[in-house]
Amino acid sequence: METTTVSVHTGGTECVRDLTGHARRFVAGRGDGLLSLFVPHATAGVALLELGSGSDADLLATLDELLPTDGRWRHAHGSAGHGRSHVLPALISPSLTVPVLDGRLLLGTWQSIALVDLNVDNPERTVRLSFLSG
Repeated sequence: METTTVSVHTGGTECVRDLTGHARRFVAGRGDGLLSLFVPHATAGVALLELGSGSDADLLATLDELLPTDGRWRHAHGSAGHGRSHVLPALISPSLTVPVLDGRLLLGTWQSIALVDLNVDNPERTVRLSFLSG
């Protein structure tokens, strides 16, 4: 297995960041196998979705409805509503696997790989990319 990490600056706002380019560069020339992406954080996840067409904002709006920023959260340290960030990985997994054929991601036409982060208290994220050939 080959592996590397990518640092992603998320700033102090809720965000959806495109990881597709990082993933494409990592698997290029590696042949057939599986790409695993993993976010080693308790408050972020990775998802497959169409980006740049408003889906990013729709996802954040939906998560805001499902996980409001208010005082209901028992996990209450950090910024207001921080506890909701700890619930996020149960809805958007911190890991994702994508098939690779001849060094190319087998994504659908409109699929992109995205980091989803609601935690405004942590402006830097690490994403681990691992390639298992086969």
